[in-house]
Amino acid sequence: MARGQLRIYLGAAPGVGKTYAMLAEGQRLRSLGADVVVGFVEPHGRRPTAAMADGLETVPRRTSAHRGAAFSEMDLDAVLARRPQVALVDELAHSNVPGARNAKRWQDVEELLDIGIDVVTTLNVQHLESLNDVVRQITGVRQRETLPDEVARRADQIELVDLPPEVLRRRMVHGDVYPPDRIESALTHYFRVGNLTALRELALLWLADRVEEGLQRYRAEHGISVPWETRERILVALSGGPEGETLIRRAARISARTPGTELLALHVVPEDGLTGVDPAVLNAQRTLLESLGGSYHQARGEGVADALLQFAEAESVTQIVLGASRRGRLASFLRAGVGERTVKRSGPIDVHIVTHEEAAGTAVPVFPRPSRGTGPRRYWTALAGAVVLLPVLTLLLTALRDHLGLAGDLVIYLLAVVGVALVGGLYPALFAAVAAALLADYYFTAPMHSLAIERADEIAALVVFIATAALVGTAAGSAAQRTHQAVRATAEAKALSRLATAMMRGQELPALVEQIRENFGLRAISLLERDPEASPVPRWYVVASAGERPPEKPYEADVECPVDDNLTLAARGKGLSTEDQRVLAACAAELGLVHDRGRIVGSGGATDALAAAERTRASLLLAAGRDLRAPLHTAEEALQRLRRRRAGEPVPEETRLLDAARAAVHRAAQLVTDLDDLSRLHAGALDLYLRPVDLNEALGAALDDLGPGGHSIVLRLPEQLPDVIADAALLTRALTALGADALRHSPPDRPPVFTAEARGDRLVIQVKDGTHGPGPEPGKAVARASSTRGDSLALRLSRDLTEAMNGALETTVEDGGAAFSVALTLPSAAPGGGVTFGHAG
Repeated sequence: MARGQLRIYLGAAPGVGKTYAMLAEGQRLRSLGADVVVGFVEPHGRRPTAAMADGLETVPRRTSAHRGAAFSEMDLDAVLARRPQVALVDELAHSNVPGARNAKRWQDVEELLDIGIDVVTTLNVQHLESLNDVVRQITGVRQRETLPDEVARRADQIELVDLPPEVLRRRMVHGDVYPPDRIESALTHYFRVGNLTALRELALLWLADRVEEGLQRYRAEHGISVPWETRERILVALSGGPEGETLIRRAARISARTPGTELLALHVVPEDGLTGVDPAVLNAQRTLLESLGGSYHQARGEGVADALLQFAEAESVTQIVLGASRRGRLASFLRAGVGERTVKRSGPIDVHIVTHEEAAGTAVPVFPRPSRGTGPRRYWTALAGAVVLLPVLTLLLTALRDHLGLAGDLVIYLLAVVGVALVGGLYPALFAAVAAALLADYYFTAPMHSLAIERADEIAALVVFIATAALVGTAAGSAAQRTHQAVRATAEAKALSRLATAMMRGQELPALVEQIRENFGLRAISLLERDPEASPVPRWYVVASAGERPPEKPYEADVECPVDDNLTLAARGKGLSTEDQRVLAACAAELGLVHDRGRIVGSGGATDALAAAERTRASLLLAAGRDLRAPLHTAEEALQRLRRRRAGEPVPEETRLLDAARAAVHRAAQLVTDLDDLSRLHAGALDLYLRPVDLNEALGAALDDLGPGGHSIVLRLPEQLPDVIADAALLTRALTALGADALRHSPPDRPPVFTAEARGDRLVIQVKDGTHGPGPEPGKAVARASSTRGDSLALRLSRDLTEAMNGALETTVEDGGAAFSVALTLPSAAPGGGVTFGHAG
């Protein structure tokens, strides 16, 4: 049985018209004769959307009861039994009521697709799992209903339903999205122009990536290797040379001229892994590239041009940026460079050759220098040997002239050239080859003692001799260089391995520093840390050191390897080669990790000590609370009895004092209860049972708990409020604490005010004390809100209880500190709220 096709209408925000577009598609398919049913549609009270569903068969919903509330969901079994050709299912990321067959609606849709039913559905970009954190940063709201991206990627068709932010906000003002009482709140919060613009860009970019995936799949299925310029992709070829930064900046300027361009960089490593590139240079270029919005890649290949073009074809690169060749004319004549080979084989890919200071013809000429494979000592030894050996051979061959011909003489000269090449490399071998050819011409070809040559075969022999000597010298120099690199790599690996082993064994920093000093033969070495607060003159401290008179400042060292802005490795001793400095820098980075780990361990120990102290303090508070609860209760009862006994006596001052004492004892008892609840909450010992709660009932219970003072609090609540998802007892506890705090800080003639408002899938409860509103009557003063009031025990308890119920509590100080209010936000049970019910804690 063929699997059904999935079509998704994707939107950037609610109200762009996804459901309307889905129903319009259903009407179109029905007019073409398809069997279309509505599995689930949520019009959200929008009349045009509801009208678009007219004439479409609707499968009745299934009603489920969950913890005292009724919820209607798609009846999956009924849709499966009806088995239409096309099913319209709204809100793909919706969470089903607990107890349903599937936890998510997309799982219901999967069952429909599996039996061959085509599904048309809707989805908002903020519900995609990969974008959840980004959406929360943009809007400040975490979406609790998410959809795995893979589900959306498997869709056969994804169509973006797009509206500019201004048009969507205008629709909201006209009442086409939300009811009038929610418009102002939506426009000033979630539906701000900046939010909508960012969400729209997210939707467009995500959909563009899906289109790119489809294009790559199509090209792979049809064997299309030629890149299609659907999007400009610029590739920078990095050789590891100093010209890399110039190429990166040039490519970035090219990329900036075309919006949506992707910038990449590739460094090709030889198959044998031996390369003379300095990693520090590559790291610096990679940092520059990433700061300009590019991405760095590395590949192995026998030929740079081949690897470069293979990568370009795989990534659909449209432009390649290469540096002008640093090779001389002779090398370019003997073999085409990377740039030339890339241009010849690039096909439709544009290739930019960028000049730079290191290019051949622009750099300062340099004389041949010893290769790293031979070293200066062997280089000059080989030259001196050639100067001495060739004349000696010439004298010997002159004595044997009657027994050897020119061919024999050249073979012996070639043996000498090979010896010179093995000792000194290419340049001494070329010098020896040319000198030997001149000596052979002068002493052993007719006419004698002249550089002129009469016979063509002798000319050919000399040319072949010089070419053979050059080839042998090249091979010997290359082999020596490779050997040097292999030995160097082995030494580096051993040094780093010894350091890593010492680190794993837990050796302290001084021992590690001493080991590094011994490895590199340095006289003294120090790990220095800069005081970040000492400015403008830096102050350095020695973290660890080894050797005689270790440097105490970076400028006192012969070699310095910075680890970061505040940590550096300074050493005294012999000068180090570039390769040794590179390895020393790697060791310095390892020391930096050890130093950071030590600080983390130290801070972890301090944190453990603080945690232990906190646990001790909490246990003491709990014990004190238990011990104080009984005496406080006894004192309150005694004061109450004494108050009753003196009720008939005309002693108003004593009566007032008794009332004040009783109120103080009651408050102390309440503080003990608050401390007990707060400690249990932090210890995870306070169970929460989240369910839909009627706010009116919770507020009524809180006012009763406040006693006579609670009846003066003013409630301003709309007639229709959704239930709040909370623990009923803890919500009442938080509201009681907020009410008591507001009563204590309100004037007698201006009681606190409780208001509530539904904002999307959240319910906001605001508590304003009596300091809000018009000024006091003449002669009366209003106490100013304390700047530390937000840290009071009552507010801390309320905040922690609210956060435990997946809510938030914010305090606001207005009028220069004279007015104080608290906003308590909790999830609501409104349709589409996306609430998870159950236990927490």
